[in-house]
Amino acid sequence: MVKATKKTAQPPAPHSADNHDLIRVQGARENNLKNVSVEIPKRRLTVFTGVSGSGKSSLVFGTIAAESQRMINETYSAFVQGFMPTLPRPDVDLLAGLTTAIIVDQERMGANARSTVGTVTDANAMLRILFSRLGKPHIGPPGAFAFNVPSVRASGAITVERGEGKTQTKKATFNRLGGMCPRCEGMGAVTDFDLHALYDDAKSLNEGALTIPGYSMEGWYGRIFRGCGFFDPDKPIGKYSKRELHDLLHKEPTKIKVDGINLTYAGLIPSIQKSYLSKDVDAMQPHIRAFVERAVTFTTCPECNGTRLSAEARSSKIKGKNIADVCAMQISDLADWVRKIDESSVAPLLAGLQHLIDGFAEIGLGYLSLDRPSGTLSGGEAQRVKMIRHLGSSLTDLTYVFDEPTIGLHPHDIERMNGLLLRLRDKGNTVLMVEHKPEAIAIADHVVDLGPGAGAAGGTVCFEGSVKELRASDTVTGRHLGDRATLKPAVRAPTGQLEIRKATTHNLKKVDVDIPLGVLCVITGVAGSGKSSLVHGSIPAGAGVVTIDQGAIRGSRRSNPATYSGLLDPIRNAFAKANGVKPSLFSANSEGACPACNGAGVIYTDLAMMAGVATPCEACEGKRYQAAVLDHKLGGRDISEVLAMPVDEARAFFAKGKASTPAASAILDRLASVGLGYLRLGQPLTTLSGGERQRLKLATEMAEKGSIYVLDEPTAGLHLADVQQLLALLDHLVDAGKSVIVIEHHQAVMAHADWIIDLGPGAGMKGAGWCSRGRLKNWWRGGRR
Repeated sequence: MVKATKKTAQPPAPHSADNHDLIRVQGARENNLKNVSVEIPKRRLTVFTGVSGSGKSSLVFGTIAAESQRMINETYSAFVQGFMPTLPRPDVDLLAGLTTAIIVDQERMGANARSTVGTVTDANAMLRILFSRLGKPHIGPPGAFAFNVPSVRASGAITVERGEGKTQTKKATFNRLGGMCPRCEGMGAVTDFDLHALYDDAKSLNEGALTIPGYSMEGWYGRIFRGCGFFDPDKPIGKYSKRELHDLLHKEPTKIKVDGINLTYAGLIPSIQKSYLSKDVDAMQPHIRAFVERAVTFTTCPECNGTRLSAEARSSKIKGKNIADVCAMQISDLADWVRKIDESSVAPLLAGLQHLIDGFAEIGLGYLSLDRPSGTLSGGEAQRVKMIRHLGSSLTDLTYVFDEPTIGLHPHDIERMNGLLLRLRDKGNTVLMVEHKPEAIAIADHVVDLGPGAGAAGGTVCFEGSVKELRASDTVTGRHLGDRATLKPAVRAPTGQLEIRKATTHNLKKVDVDIPLGVLCVITGVAGSGKSSLVHGSIPAGAGVVTIDQGAIRGSRRSNPATYSGLLDPIRNAFAKANGVKPSLFSANSEGACPACNGAGVIYTDLAMMAGVATPCEACEGKRYQAAVLDHKLGGRDISEVLAMPVDEARAFFAKGKASTPAASAILDRLASVGLGYLRLGQPLTTLSGGERQRLKLATEMAEKGSIYVLDEPTAGLHLADVQQLLALLDHLVDAGKSVIVIEHHQAVMAHADWIIDLGPGAGMKGAGWCSRGRLKNWWRGGRR
C-alpha cells in the first residue's frame, strides 16, 4: 500500500506593489537637519518629537510634505503651473515612497474680513441652497442669501434678432437680488473716520498734510493729487471749500490723465476702505493696524444689526428662523435644528449638511457659530476646522501632516482628538504628526525623536521605534515622557484683587470672580468654556496691562530675531557711535545694503512656473552689506559677524569691553531667559519653528512695561523640557512684583499656579455657567478636572 504524500500549500509570492510600504528619506539637510535618514511606515501613525527647534518641522513639513506638494504641482501643464505657487526642491538626497500630502497646519484661515467659519467650511453655501428651496416667502436663488453678493439693477436698450436679418430694439430692465446689506456692504459693521487722524488741516498737501501710512507726496499719490485738478495742493486743507474737501475725502473712483498717463483718482476714505478695511485688522502690519485703530471706529450696522444680510434675505424663514438666525446658533444647536427638517426634495443636501455639522461636534468645535469671523479663531481652532472636510473623505492612501493638533485642547478633549486621528489612519492613510503632548504621543505606532538640542545642537535622529521603547530610551523626550505634575510646596499670598462682576462677553453668564494680584493665577477649562472671553473681555486693556496672545509673529525673509526684537537698533547705534557714521549704514534694508542683492544676501532667479533659484550674492558673499560698511568695526567685529553670533555669544560680546551696550544686553538677556541662547541674531524668521517663534514673541513682549501680564497659552509649541524654563520666567515676573494671569491647559503650569480659576462645565452655551476658584491644593481636592 502506497501512502499518498500530502503537499503543503505554499504561500503566494508577495506582490511587487507590496514592497512600497515605507517613506524613505536619505540625506535631508533642510535648515538645521544634518544628513537625516529615516524610514517611515505607511498606513501608520508616526509622531515626531524633540525639543523646540530640533528640526521636526524641517523634516516633516519642509522636506516630506513640501516635496510631495511640489511633485503634484509638476503634474499640471506649464500654463496651470504659472498660476500656482512655486515650491523649491528640498535639500535632500533621496525621497522615495511619497504619497499625496494634505497639510493641516496652524496657519490662520485668511485675512479677509468677510471670511467666516461658515464660508470656509462650505456650510454657508449649503444653507443658502436650503433656504432658496424651502424658505418662505421664496425670494430667489442661493445668491439672494449671500452677504458677499450685492443687489444689481440695470436698464437700457437691447437688440432682439427676429430672423432674416431683422432686429428689434427694446428697452429692458435687469434685476439681480443679492443678500448683501447695502448699508455695511456685507461687513456687519459701519465705519466712522476721525478726520484729524487722516491729515493736518493746517498744512497743504505739498507740505505733508497727510498722515496716512504709505500716502506720500513723493510717489504716485503725489502725482495724482497734484495733477487731478480737484483741489489746490498748495492750499491748507483747513481752507478747502466744501466741494474741494468732498473730492479729497469722498470722491468715487474717477478716470483722470496726468502727464499723459491714464490713472484713477479716488477720495481718501474710499481708498482706505479698499486697501486697509477689506482685511482683518489682526492680520495687518503693526503700523497699519495702529493707524486703523487710531483713525477708524467700528460700530454694528444699524440696518442689518450685524448680520451682514439684506432685509429680503432676513425675511425668508424655515421653521421660524431666517438664515442669519441659523448662522448665529451654536453649531451643536444647529445640528438639532437641521435634524427636524424632513423634506424629501432636499434629502441629499440635508444629509451632507448634517454630516458636516456633526463633524464640528466630533472635533470639539460644537461651541462655535457659523457667523464667527475666521480671523478670530486660534491656531488650534483653525487647524481643527481644516480637519472637518477630511473626516468623511472617501480618499485613502493619503499622507496627512498635522502640526500639534492637540494645541489649545483641554486634557478632557485630547482623547476625542486621538480618536479622530486613529480613524484617519484606519482608513488606510499615513498620519504624520509633530507633537509634544504625552497623551497624543501615546497613540503613535512609530516615533521619531530629533535632537538632542535645538538649532545647531539639533538636527539629528536620536531615536526611532515604539512609544514603549521611547520611554526606556535616554533621550530628552524619553526622560520627560513619564513626568507627572506635582504641586509646589508653597504658594504666594495675593497682594490685591481684580474684581470682575456680571461678565457677559460671548458665552459668559453673569460671572462674578475676583482675580488675585501679585501671584501666578492660571485660568483653566475645556476649549470654548469662556476663558479668553473672561480675561480679554473683562480686564481693561491699556496702561499697566501687557497682553501676549496666540497671534503668530509675521515677517519676511529679510526679518530676523534682531529686527523683530528691536535688538538691531541699539546695535546700529553702537556701531555708528564707535565709527562716527550714520546708523542707517548698518541696516541691510537701507543705505548699507549691498547694491547687487539689495541687502538680501542672495540673488533670486525667477524661472516662471518652475521653482525659483536662490544663489548667494557674489558681491557681498551673502553678508548683505557693502564692503565699505564691513570696514567699520565694533569690538573688533563687523556688523555681519555680529549678526552671525548666537544669542549666548552676543550676550558676552555686548556685556563688557569696547562693545559694551546695555540696551542690547537687556534684550539679549530676555532672549536667553526663554531658551533661545542658540539662535543666531541674523537667522531669517522663516526658518524658525513654531516653538521658537512663540518664545521669541514672549521675550519681545516682556519688554513692555506693566504691572499685569496676561498670557494666552504660552506653552503652545513647547517641548516638555522647555516648559520648565517658561515656569522659571513666570516666577521671575511674579517675584519682581508683577501679577501674571495665564490661560492654560498644560498640567505642569496648572500645578505650578498659586491660584486656579476653572470655568465650565462644558463649551459654548454649556460653559461659563459656574466658576470654581481657589488655591490649587483645595481646588484639586474638590475633584475638578
